[in-house]
Amino acid sequence: MPQSLSHRAPFRADIVGSFLRPAAIKNARVAFASGDIDASQLRKIEDEAIRASVEQQCACGLHVVTDGEFRRAWWHFDFFDGLQGVERYESEQGIQFNGVQTKAHSVRVVGKLGFGTHPMLDDFRYLKSISGDAVPKMTIPSPSVLHFRGGRNAIDSNVYPDLNVYFDDLATTWRDAIQAFYAAGCRYLQLDDTVWAYLCSDAQRKEIRERGDDPDELAHIYAQVLNKALEGKPDDLVVGLHVCRGNFRSTWISEGGYEPVAEVLFGSVNVDAFFLEYDNDRSGDFAPLRFVRPGHQQVVLGLITTKNGELENPELIQARINEAAQYVDLNQICLSPQCGFASTEEGNSLTPEQQWDKVRLVTGVAEKVW
Repeated sequence: MPQSLSHRAPFRADIVGSFLRPAAIKNARVAFASGDIDASQLRKIEDEAIRASVEQQCACGLHVVTDGEFRRAWWHFDFFDGLQGVERYESEQGIQFNGVQTKAHSVRVVGKLGFGTHPMLDDFRYLKSISGDAVPKMTIPSPSVLHFRGGRNAIDSNVYPDLNVYFDDLATTWRDAIQAFYAAGCRYLQLDDTVWAYLCSDAQRKEIRERGDDPDELAHIYAQVLNKALEGKPDDLVVGLHVCRGNFRSTWISEGGYEPVAEVLFGSVNVDAFFLEYDNDRSGDFAPLRFVRPGHQQVVLGLITTKNGELENPELIQARINEAAQYVDLNQICLSPQCGFASTEEGNSLTPEQQWDKVRLVTGVAEKVW
């Protein structure tokens, strides 16, 4: 990528999306749940907190901003709630992370999938209205996330007796989402995806086989769904894919390098950027990056962890960037935190001050390297 493009998305210093919820947001959600304030009052409080967060992001040197996902309780369920044909329900147990479990929520497909008039379009419009000179980025879950956890059992067989039709509708729903956000003014969209990381995990691959699915076949299906969703994408819209190993209260789900999916993911999925976690040994080495296609596609290295507040050594971060550049051109590399700081409203185990120190580390290292 020519150096002149370093000031467009993805940025040399980028972010994944979510930030720790301020006390005002947490208190307002409690008040809303108890009926002490109404939806309009809650939204006003959210607006003010998002504006303050955007100002802080810019003060840290970022040229890209998000709304911190402040209006959401979950990085994915809140988006699914707004889709046609999807129903949230109370499951028997939550999602099991390393030593901790989430609240017992899940989703199932009970009707024909569709994007419709999604409430998060207005969320983006507000972010765009306050972003100033920064580029506003919208984050939504990837289509594979809706299918993977429940699989066939979470899809009404009367609605979708043929899963091929389901996957076609899944791709169409996300293609409609991409076009709708573009029409709302979005030029930088990120798809968050835990599934590709599950397909890298020996333990998760074993579970996938035990439920009757083939992990390698799923990789090809999800790649096809993503590429169908990206068909007709406007040239001036940048779409990134964030591959996450799980992020809930500083814990994780999967571990393993990208090698099992690298050729399919990096070699065939037509996104503009891959946001990849590389903050610890669970992420594996940089060798799978050899499959990233030369030229247009960018690799955003998540070398700075959001799991704790300990600040990384900037010289070691620079050294790891140079190590990755052995497999993919340095001009195709960017830097970001490994994940969001609060993929759910509970947030990770670090302070707001430590969070912003991490962001400043990203912008500081990027300025030195590029």
